[in-house]
Amino acid sequence: MNWMETISTAIAYIEAHITEDITVKEVGEYVHTSPLYFQKGFSILCGYTVSEYIRNRRLTLAGKELLQPGTKVIDTALKYGYDSPDSFTKAFFRFHGCTPAELKSAGAALKSFAPLHIELSLKGGFMMDCRIVEKKAFAVIGASKIIPYDEGTTQCPAFWDEHFSSGRGKYVCGMYGICFDEKMEGDTFKYMIADDYNAAMPVPEGFEAVTIPALTWAVFPSKGPLPRTLQETTQRAFSEWLPGNSEYQVAAGYSVEFYTDVSKYPKGGQDENYYCELWIPVKRA
Repeated sequence: MNWMETISTAIAYIEAHITEDITVKEVGEYVHTSPLYFQKGFSILCGYTVSEYIRNRRLTLAGKELLQPGTKVIDTALKYGYDSPDSFTKAFFRFHGCTPAELKSAGAALKSFAPLHIELSLKGGFMMDCRIVEKKAFAVIGASKIIPYDEGTTQCPAFWDEHFSSGRGKYVCGMYGICFDEKMEGDTFKYMIADDYNAAMPVPEGFEAVTIPALTWAVFPSKGPLPRTLQETTQRAFSEWLPGNSEYQVAAGYSVEFYTDVSKYPKGGQDENYYCELWIPVKRA
């Protein structure tokens, strides 16, 4: 199944089960795709997470139903996955700009979030540098933060700024930026700013030591100013290289950004020749 077919099949599945307790893991398994790969690829290509898509579709359908005579708010709230009328009202107001009660009494305007329709767009062939590398398990030490997938491009750079402005850079310089999503089924991931770790060293307060297991990695070089160039490399890896590669698939819920020493470049991380890498764990398909 190619990427277009995967997304189309997933959307059809979501629409058919929109009132049920759908998870990213369930949708990924249905389309025979790693939940991590599916979640990340969906977010990159569509501009929002799978859960955001489900929530927006549910609130759109709920609004239409509430316009029908005799429809009760509590029944609609429960039908579309909300435990109480209060939580439903808050979500409904954030999406539509009015409460369910205001809609039923005054017929306020509703927002509409239509189902995704995938159109095939043929593009020229692409080339992307990549090498497959076997790496032994390695230990890292770092500071981490939980970040939503749809906010990764802004929150990860902001976390780096926070890391150095807080003085934590004297403990961890930032050889790696590591994404952890071991369950590969949620809307968030743990992002760690890390260095190599020697087990004989103490772990400072506010930091943690983690071992990355031995894996096969697809290594993508990136050259240019941070964070734009690396973000572009990540987008192409998940939206072009992985979908277009029948030989490999994502093997585990990690991805690693490997950074070289910024002091070796005249403009540091903003230098046009700054070199870093993206590592994605893979296995034979």
